[in-house]
Amino acid sequence: MSLNDPGWGRGGGSRGPGGGNQGPPDLDELWRNFNRKLQELFGRRGRPAPSAPEPRAPAPVNAGRVALFACGAIAAIWIASGFYIVVEGQRGVVLTFGKFTEETNPGLRWRLPWPIQSHEIVNMAQVRSVEVGYRGNIKNKVPKESLMLTDDENIVDIQMAVQYVVKDAKDYLFNVRRPDESVLQAAETALREVVGKSKMDFVLNQGQRVVEDAAPVMQAILDRYGTGIQISRVNVQNAQPPEQVQAAFDDAQKAGQDRERLKNEGEAYFNDVVPKARGVAQRLLLEAEGYRARVIATAEGDAVRFRQVLAEYAKAPAVTRERIYIETMQQILSSTSKVMMDYKGGGNLLYLPLDRLMQQASAPVDNLAPQVVPAPPSTGTQPPAEASPRSRESLRGRERGER
Repeated sequence: MSLNDPGWGRGGGSRGPGGGNQGPPDLDELWRNFNRKLQELFGRRGRPAPSAPEPRAPAPVNAGRVALFACGAIAAIWIASGFYIVVEGQRGVVLTFGKFTEETNPGLRWRLPWPIQSHEIVNMAQVRSVEVGYRGNIKNKVPKESLMLTDDENIVDIQMAVQYVVKDAKDYLFNVRRPDESVLQAAETALREVVGKSKMDFVLNQGQRVVEDAAPVMQAILDRYGTGIQISRVNVQNAQPPEQVQAAFDDAQKAGQDRERLKNEGEAYFNDVVPKARGVAQRLLLEAEGYRARVIATAEGDAVRFRQVLAEYAKAPAVTRERIYIETMQQILSSTSKVMMDYKGGGNLLYLPLDRLMQQASAPVDNLAPQVVPAPPSTGTQPPAEASPRSRESLRGRERGER
């Protein structure tokens, strides 16, 4: 009898009025019907259907054999569930009752089925990324992470991206619960340590060097906690002053640039003027030294000459005076074109060729012999000037008085 039969559980048509009894169903009859249907089902699959149905009595079904077959199928499916595949670039981690057992390489692998053993697949080649100071776009900043204090007590706004891979599957699964958050906290800690030891100008101008210095500190923190993570690359996205003081910082930057420009101009002017002044001072010093040496040498020469003249004068005073007078007149007349003479007395007139002296100024005066011109007749009977040494002395004294 089918379970969907409306007369199920009523026994039959001969029991009581109304076509049945309201008592419980007959379990033995249900079991016999179930066995008969199984036998018909498997019997139909095992042999071809006859051309015409032949009525025959149903054969008894072996319930133990059917149960054994069902248990075998279930056991085969259960055992087959232990197979798993590990592709290239991944590692399989086998767990026995939740405890680490082994790490498997790429390929087809088998473990004991669940719930005895289970496995986890870890992608070792995947490059994971964590953003510090922003999310998705650098305009979407996270001030709690990006604002940092420098060594010179200034605040900078810096964002960076950290890329990492898994180097140990066991540590990655069992030593860290949220890997991305752990990398984020380690990166922020390392970056704050490096920025806190640097000047603001260095952070703004050499931001990539700052994050490169932070990478070893970050890796040391992750290794200390045994996370099984390897930092592969750290990139700075942006480094600038906070937006609230951006305008004032730009003004300060321009003032600093103007200061450097004026300083460079002053140094250029200094490098141009100071060497020239030092050269002029050195030239003047050398000229003064030369003038001093020349004056001293001239004075010493004049002193030696005076002593020599004095010695000669002691020997012959008249001759020495005459010679000194001639040399003096020669020195004076060699540098002038006009000569005025106050000559008294008769005799020959001394004539100097002044035109020739002017034309031959470079020639020595000694080469120009004086010409003697006859003097006009005189009424007196005075002797010639050359014959009277006293007239020469009077002429020399008169010249010295006129000077």
